[in-house]
Amino acid sequence: MITYKAGKADIAVIGAGHAGVEAALASARLGMSVLLFTINLDAVGNMPCNPSIGGTGKGHLVYEIDALGGEMGRAADIVTLQSRTLNLGKGAAVHSKRVQADRILYRSTIKKVLENTENLSLIQAEIISVETEKDSDGKDRVVSVTTSMGAVWEVSAAIICSGTFLDSRTITGEAVCRSGPDGLLPALGLSDCLRDLGVTLMRFKTGTPPRIHADSIDYSVLEVQNGEYGDECIPFSVLTDPDDYANMKQIPCHIAYTNEETHRIIKENLHRSPLYSGVIEGTGPRYCPSIEDKVVRFSDKNRHQLFVEPCGADTKEIYLQGFSSSLPEEVQMRMLHSIKGFENARVMRTAYAIEYDCIDPTQLFATLEFKDIHGLYGAGQFNGSSGYEEAAAQGLIAGINASLSIKGEKPLVLSRDSSYIGTLIDDLVTKGTNEPYRMMTSRSEYRLLLRQDNADSRLTPEGRRVGLINDERFARFEEKRDLIENEVYRLEHTFLSPEKVNGFLTEHGLANALSGISLAELIRRPQLTYADIAPLDADRPQNISRAAILSIQNAVKYEGYIKKQLAEVARKAKLESMEIPSDINYADVSGIRIEARQKLEKFRPLTIGQASRISGISPADISVLLIYLSTKK
Repeated sequence: MITYKAGKADIAVIGAGHAGVEAALASARLGMSVLLFTINLDAVGNMPCNPSIGGTGKGHLVYEIDALGGEMGRAADIVTLQSRTLNLGKGAAVHSKRVQADRILYRSTIKKVLENTENLSLIQAEIISVETEKDSDGKDRVVSVTTSMGAVWEVSAAIICSGTFLDSRTITGEAVCRSGPDGLLPALGLSDCLRDLGVTLMRFKTGTPPRIHADSIDYSVLEVQNGEYGDECIPFSVLTDPDDYANMKQIPCHIAYTNEETHRIIKENLHRSPLYSGVIEGTGPRYCPSIEDKVVRFSDKNRHQLFVEPCGADTKEIYLQGFSSSLPEEVQMRMLHSIKGFENARVMRTAYAIEYDCIDPTQLFATLEFKDIHGLYGAGQFNGSSGYEEAAAQGLIAGINASLSIKGEKPLVLSRDSSYIGTLIDDLVTKGTNEPYRMMTSRSEYRLLLRQDNADSRLTPEGRRVGLINDERFARFEEKRDLIENEVYRLEHTFLSPEKVNGFLTEHGLANALSGISLAELIRRPQLTYADIAPLDADRPQNISRAAILSIQNAVKYEGYIKKQLAEVARKAKLESMEIPSDINYADVSGIRIEARQKLEKFRPLTIGQASRISGISPADISVLLIYLSTKK
């Protein structure tokens, strides 16, 4: 192929899905000149898997992305068709916002933001190779990227956000096609280039349900699922007007169920399923299995719940959440028509599985830079994760760190106790993954500290430090933070006599107070909220936002538990802050086990805390390492 010099930029971002979008925007907003490459400009910010953003654990990530200065939360608010908060029957730590999103409007919203961002060039081209040179210490360093058309762009860093496109193929029964999601072209050249650079690749798989014409569904026999309104409806982004968001028009979703006939059809055709015939080689997601996998794994269940969700306000496409499949098309049709309400359903897009290349993420530092290739970063499904939210979070961090590296500034590495983003990245780079990694609240040992409502207090100062939060926004953040702290203090130090409070408690079926009781103690009663005690609290400040009230209430209700978790964080902080020299030779660490030495050499942890979380590293190994480092000091 004949090549030519196309130009020069600071950073090339390869792929314009959710990871690529955040990486490119963060880099450009930090003053870098950025090239964002995509195979198809019409698929920028595409949602090929499902038309929703957020969910259990994932909603936390979106709030954190917004707190750092990312884009996903603001765009999701603009395109919300329905908003719901999951797990409201459980504690505040696991409350997770999920929105049904207008898929088409999301794409156009994101594309418009990219096109109007200074320093950012959006280019339709496939990157087939990343070129490197040896630097002064003999390490490979990124110097350029090359397109399939022969354009060579000189860059200082490249961020690979290839999603599910890398050497991808779609599979529906016996029909196998070299294709990316939604019938788009696959990325076929980059995998070989990465192997030549010494990168270890893995093969993963995911899938989608069919899309069905709305007018062919009998909604009268389905369960209705409405969204939340008013005080319950809080936007993802602090840049969204909360009153406008709470009063928006929402579209109902519906619930359907498989049945014994559906399961019979599936079981009779398992021999034609690529999952069981060996056609599919990649590992699929544990927490989002196909319907045939669910029927086999949960054979005792006679039905499975399905969610009937619109793909947009101006399209008839309906997404059948929970009905992902790679069975042949004609089998899918029989399965679908066996479901109550779908007897006459017309399929607009057939379900399929998709296989793709990704990397072993233990090859990355916590900055998401490759350990052996300076200036090369990975983000999103390329790193072995699944989901739009996980991808966007990694893209944001990769974009920030690539920019900070070029500027010669300190990188942004988020700790596990600071964020779900920190937990996500730490899990990937220290433990790796043998299946598409999905964020869940159960993955964090600090859940009560990492609530949705306090994402801004945890991360906005970090966004400010790196340069993504401007003066006006930070001033608003400080005002809200001060209001919350002052109100919590007032509640803790405002006491009511038994005479004033006992009538109220009796009305609510609660035990009377025997002595003076603070407003905070009232809120800590499980049956009462900040709003409930308003009749007893004439001096409370007015016009507090719904988001601030939620933070105030949670800070008060869970104060004792929060203190315990903070104490645990403090105990572990010493290990997390103890850095391991990047040039350490583990062969010199006598007394450490061979397995531990090999794993430490492979993972190259940045801190003692990170080293302690690597599988196979024992407390005894950590003790030996600590002794060795102390003697070196």
